[in-house]
Amino acid sequence: MTSRARVARAVFPPEQLADVVAVACELPSSHGRPLGRFSRTELHRLVIEQGVTETSASTIWRWLHDRSLKPWQQRSWIFPRDRDFRPKAGRVLDLYARRFEGRRLHPGEYVICADEKSQLQALARRHQTVPAGPGRPALVEFEYRRGGTLAYLAAWDVHHARIFGRCEQKTGIEPFGRLVEHVMSSEPYASAKTVFWIVDNGSSHAGQASIARLENA
Repeated sequence: MTSRARVARAVFPPEQLADVVAVACELPSSHGRPLGRFSRTELHRLVIEQGVTETSASTIWRWLHDRSLKPWQQRSWIFPRDRDFRPKAGRVLDLYARRFEGRRLHPGEYVICADEKSQLQALARRHQTVPAGPGRPALVEFEYRRGGTLAYLAAWDVHHARIFGRCEQKTGIEPFGRLVEHVMSSEPYASAKTVFWIVDNGSSHAGQASIARLENA
């Protein structure tokens, strides 16, 4: 017969919980913290300094997680300012669903979604990573060499899970053109009936001139 030990959870006065939640709902700047929002560590440090509670950081986070409203949390979003946002978004969603202007896409038509990421740090480890072994995790050398910054351009075949990627010194019309050429010179896109390109409003692929360049690719 076995017995299971039970560990009693410390009980804190509800006033302490309410005070912690109140602090979490305030801006860090009101407490002299140069932060945009509280992390668990920073909030825990602050309530300890102010004598609000002596509970652990994990307990504080559990208190906050159980709240119905979480005003200390935030998400970034972009309000649609384009009057034609709905029809433009509708065309993109239709292409994702293999439709265009009310018809099903032909098997010889492809949908490519492309994007660019700039200012990526190019780092190289000074020593090779040692693979994991019995009872030992992989060993990763912490020293690295700086190689400046690069841009990564990617094109994703939405329906066939195929990706094309390129590293460039910077973004722009010419680097994006090389990405397009990379894709359009490969089969099955080179001989496809139509290849739809979905891109954002970046300067390298926005406007009528960009449309003309893509049509001639």
